Amino acid sequence: MTSAPRRFALGALLGLLSAGVAIGVGEVIAAFVRPAASPIIVVGNRMIVLTPEPVKRWAIHEFGTHDKSVLLTGIYLVIALLAVLVGLLALRRRTFGLVGIALFGAFGGYCAVTANAHRGSDVVPTLLGTVAGLVTLYQLFGSLNPAGAEAAAVTVGRPALLADRRKFLQGTAVATGVTVVGGFGGRALQHNRYDASAARAAVRLPAPSSAPEASTASAYDFGKSPIPFQTPEASFYRIDTALSVPQLNPKTWKLRIHGMVDRELVLTYDQLLARPQVERWITLACVSNYVGGYLVSNAKFQGVLLADLLREVGIGPGADQLIASSSDGMTIGSPTAVVMDGRDAMLAIGMNGAPLPIEHGFPVRMVVPGLYGYVSACKWIVDIEATTFARERAYWVQGGWAAKGPVRLASRIDTPLGSTTVKAGSTVPVAGVAWDQHVGVSAVQVRVDQGGWQDAKLAGVPSTDTWRQWLWPWTVPDAGVHTLTVRAFDAKGDLQTADQADPFPAGATGLHTITVQSR
Repeated sequence: MTSAPRRFALGALLGLLSAGVAIGVGEVIAAFVRPAASPIIVVGNRMIVLTPEPVKRWAIHEFGTHDKSVLLTGIYLVIALLAVLVGLLALRRRTFGLVGIALFGAFGGYCAVTANAHRGSDVVPTLLGTVAGLVTLYQLFGSLNPAGAEAAAVTVGRPALLADRRKFLQGTAVATGVTVVGGFGGRALQHNRYDASAARAAVRLPAPSSAPEASTASAYDFGKSPIPFQTPEASFYRIDTALSVPQLNPKTWKLRIHGMVDRELVLTYDQLLARPQVERWITLACVSNYVGGYLVSNAKFQGVLLADLLREVGIGPGADQLIASSSDGMTIGSPTAVVMDGRDAMLAIGMNGAPLPIEHGFPVRMVVPGLYGYVSACKWIVDIEATTFARERAYWVQGGWAAKGPVRLASRIDTPLGSTTVKAGSTVPVAGVAWDQHVGVSAVQVRVDQGGWQDAKLAGVPSTDTWRQWLWPWTVPDAGVHTLTVRAFDAKGDLQTADQADPFPAGATGLHTITVQSR
């Protein structure tokens, strides 16, 4: 190996091991502080805040529910590249490398102390991890050729960059061990210490005093439904900014309702369970969903009606907005008038007959039928402030999204899939779902190519707050490429608009169209 490649490999190894030790130690310390204080998580959360809104929209569109995994992967790659750069700088002068690691640590500390809902102790994992990284670089550098370590490292052609090969190998082995054991072991320790799975398993939901009507939408006369009426937990869409899913213990959970109210109220989980419970089928939709997209799901939620709590605290007549805050500092703003208009807006504790899944808000989340999730569906909720739209803007609204976010009438073709091949002359079920929560869907029509609109058969629904399954049997014409388009009518008879609009800032519009090949 020539001198230049050897120097590059050595510098990369110095930087990567120093950064790896810093992260590994930070992960272990975070297990004794809290998972949200992990150096990677605090940096990731700050990156989410600093990311321009158009980039966030692009990420959600391109990666959907995998956006967080992509972000974390990107953070690790950037750290690796910067670590290599720091290692190369260290070969020129040890001070350069130490300053580089210190700057990394300072940025991580800044992220920790400026995060939403941060605690003073959140900086400790990053601080101690940075110290560990500095010590690692200092010690490994000391194994270089002592004939003036900096000079030896930058002299091209010097036959040996290492003064004590054994010491260097021992140091790299220790650093590698700390990186691997600290990184993976730290995460495992965080999981063992804070995982809320056992607490969730111990919850016994009370029987609801008001149950929903039975659903008749489990299957069609024409074969099985391509999309079940009830979305399985594993398929329920998840869009939020929580890189580290909050793990809340229901025994210590509390909700504070305050602001423009006559009297504040603090509720414990047991107190919430003791109140009258309702159970309702409700479809939730993400405002980021494109026409034909899958960021919409349906479930049976159980909880306490939010309007009853607001009347109990005496919400002020001027309070036109409710700012709900999650345990990780996310804020969601909901129009008070919508919550109070008689719909089943609730503080949900159950989903599909079980306690809320942890990733979907356990122990308590907010659900408001008819509003997009970004203005209604606060997960891991711990605070509700009665305020005004003029006084405060919630997180997504700060990025330019519409303040009130009513769901738009939409429909989607789920089968056949676009670009598939069907047999000419056969009868193919064209089916999907349509939704307009708290308004309802009265009709769905399908068009083939530029022909006339054909009425689809609609499945029954328990209320207007859910999506509605539809089916139209299509006798496939002669071989060729065909276009299928769907549109819906709401409960008032108003037709879904064909005007194309992106999700930003108030939800996508347009008609879902697919092409299929018949042979």
